Amino acid sequence: MSPISITDDLARIDLDVVHRWLSTDAYWALGRSREKVEAAARGSLSFGALTDDGELVGYARVITDRATFAWLCDVYVAPEARGRGVGSALVRAVLETLEPMDLLRVMLATQDAHAVYERLGFVAPAHPEWLMALARRPTGQASLDI
Repeated sequence: MSPISITDDLARIDLDVVHRWLSTDAYWALGRSREKVEAAARGSLSFGALTDDGELVGYARVITDRATFAWLCDVYVAPEARGRGVGSALVRAVLETLEPMDLLRVMLATQDAHAVYERLGFVAPAHPEWLMALARRPTGQASLDI
């Protein structure tokens, strides 16, 4: 695989590819519609990891008020690019973009990548019992397990 670059230019991120990844292979987004993927991308800060020839090999998005809080979500690396530092490079680029915002908290949820995020500075919340969620199952989407 050639070296990667990270972009936050949504026009360079192939949302058809992102939709395929998320809706068929990401446990948190199975069944998500193409329309929802695009709406989420347009309403968020979106990041793509691209090879030198422009192939999308990773994606992440951030929901933020740009003042106090951000939620990192939909982090996905193409299977053929895993284990090559793409995910770490992607999240580092996200954090560098957020740094000037001087946010109080950047959060995420993960079922299986705690060690990856810990290497990038994330820690378990001091009081997880304070966290709550209102989870709804959108029409046509797999059940949510929050």
